[in-house]
Amino acid sequence: MKFSSLAAATALVAGSVVAADLDPIVIKGSKFFYKTNGTEFFMKGIAYQQEISSNGTTNPDNSYQDPLADVDACKRDIPLMQELQTNTIRVYAIDPKKDHKQCMKMLQDAGIYVVADLSEPKTSIIRDDPKWNDDLYERYTSVIDELAQYSNTIGFFAGNEVSNNSTNTDASAFVKAAVRDMKAYIKQKNYRPMGVGYATNDDAEIRDDMTAYFNCNKQEESIDFWGYNIYSWCGDSSYTTSGYDKVVEEFKSFNVPVFFAEYGCNKVQPRKFTEVQAIYGDKMTPVLSGGIVYMYFQEANDYGLVKIENDKPKKLADFNNLKTQISKAKPSGVKMDAYKPTNTALSTCPTSNTWKAKSSPLPPTPNKSLCSCMVKSLTCVANSDITDKELGKLFGVVCGNDKDACKGITADASKGVYGAYSMCSPKEQLSFAFDQYYKHQSAKGNGATACDFGGAASMQKSEKPSGNCATLVGQAGQDGTGSITSGPGGSSTSSGAAAHTIASPSVNFGIVKFGAYLFCAVLAGAGMILI
Repeated sequence: MKFSSLAAATALVAGSVVAADLDPIVIKGSKFFYKTNGTEFFMKGIAYQQEISSNGTTNPDNSYQDPLADVDACKRDIPLMQELQTNTIRVYAIDPKKDHKQCMKMLQDAGIYVVADLSEPKTSIIRDDPKWNDDLYERYTSVIDELAQYSNTIGFFAGNEVSNNSTNTDASAFVKAAVRDMKAYIKQKNYRPMGVGYATNDDAEIRDDMTAYFNCNKQEESIDFWGYNIYSWCGDSSYTTSGYDKVVEEFKSFNVPVFFAEYGCNKVQPRKFTEVQAIYGDKMTPVLSGGIVYMYFQEANDYGLVKIENDKPKKLADFNNLKTQISKAKPSGVKMDAYKPTNTALSTCPTSNTWKAKSSPLPPTPNKSLCSCMVKSLTCVANSDITDKELGKLFGVVCGNDKDACKGITADASKGVYGAYSMCSPKEQLSFAFDQYYKHQSAKGNGATACDFGGAASMQKSEKPSGNCATLVGQAGQDGTGSITSGPGGSSTSSGAAAHTIASPSVNFGIVKFGAYLFCAVLAGAGMILI
């Protein structure tokens, strides 16, 4: 729906912050537990970030403030979170290049854990033009690398409300591919167990299929926990009027932890937060692992608990009401040793007509080495100075005139068809399509003028692939429709998906979605002349 007193001094040793590790949170069955003492863990959380676009849309500003890198703000805000008995915060975007040691140390001292979204406004999976590519892979893994060092990191969201209605469910295939690859990355790096999940909106038409999709087929590609952004309890609602009873019924047999990743309807103001007693009460705690209130900062959306004026915090009525309610919340759980999960089965993959994304295969794992090897092996390549606006037109020209030239860059989640190079950068993909067109024309005796595209392409001396490059390019095949079985780190993977039919590559060029442009170009392709 949206992104939609602590000691002021920190312990410094040799110029670095040394954190007293919190007991890590682990997952067993459908519950969270403290690893060492085995007590069940219920999130009493707050969304802690000034509002950004984090829900599968583009953001023209593309800016965000990293809440875990602002030491002064952490010193100011963490004591207020403690007043609300906060044990978890959700952050929607961090900068992995910044230093987070001091804020994470302060959070550790306060007993607060972190769930972090992996995306940021300009590097995320966009619902109307989804992709899973090298840039996204690098962004997501860099966030994991940065936060894995802290024992108070619970896990990560691979997406937030990316598919939000029946028109864009195909985008979920790309998010699920991200879940798969981030789970594999954590394992590959030998990090301690940290979950990778998804945060969904509360759309009645797709929510059941959405839940099933992210929890079906194979364990290694399914979510580790499920976040539910829900705003159905407004004012003095009730367990049944809000539909909370239906949430319990839906997830009582779910095999991974479920929690409210956002909650706190603001249609009635100030918010009373009477839902807190239900969330942490006996009817819901057997199924629900707590929740995260949206949000800490008061902004134009009017969901804030605290208003910051001249760097000074002012508690709002919502803050005081939440404090009253949360102080009465005393969830009782089970001990990890005594807990025997009975709900271990994965869900059945959705088959309804409203759900577009195929459950298998998923988009291939991004592989920079493959893309680099492919470009080096080409004879006709796209020039480096092509603008994003020109990219869309050039894709339309080459794919419109020779659809077979674009098989290797196809990404069609509704059919489960993905070219081996569908996860490469747009310019790398365009180079592949140019070279395919050039080869096809050369075979017909028309090669002399086939590598120009109005000055957008040029010839290069191709390199014959050798070693690992030969393996990767060989697996992709001459037309790019093969399956890659070597992952980014050289390990074997089954994530590749052979592409046998042409579909529109999905490349975002500002306000024009390439898929729509290509559709028109294909219709008119026979009338275009390439020189």
